[in-house]
Amino acid sequence: MDVVSEQALHLPPAESNAATFDPERRRLVLQRVQPGLIGLIDGTISTLAPIFAAAYLAGSRAALLVGLASALGAAISMALSEGLSDDGSVTGRGSSLSRGVITGGATFLGGTFHTLPFLISDVSTALAVAYVVVAVELVVIALVRRRFMAVPLPVSLVQVTLGGILVAVVGVLVGHA
Repeated sequence: MDVVSEQALHLPPAESNAATFDPERRRLVLQRVQPGLIGLIDGTISTLAPIFAAAYLAGSRAALLVGLASALGAAISMALSEGLSDDGSVTGRGSSLSRGVITGGATFLGGTFHTLPFLISDVSTALAVAYVVVAVELVVIALVRRRFMAVPLPVSLVQVTLGGILVAVVGVLVGHA
């Protein structure tokens, strides 16, 4: 996977070409940005269902604890998955330890931000704040994808929003079961 240079990011992906690729930028994307992006996406999206289900079933305190447990568990799982999947020698993706730490840390952050609103004891207020936090998280992910992966912003917003909505709906449905 090649990544376009700074100048080519302002062009639609179809207009970018191999002559604009910068090896340093490619290394940054492969070794830092991509592992972080994987973590943010997984942490943000995969923790939505258990957090929202817990909120609807048992209230803010349960959602907070389930959210923190989900964020920590997902962070450990993603760090191990990224770190053990590739030592970097074949793909040039860099140190497995650094990628694992980046992915795990980003997963924890992605799962924690929308958990923190459940410090608010009123579950309705906490849910309202959490929905806003999730929306901000999804926009940040879309902006990172646009900036470093040359994905057009509208396409990225639709993709990450649909993913987030699907998982959140699962949490709401289970929480109302």
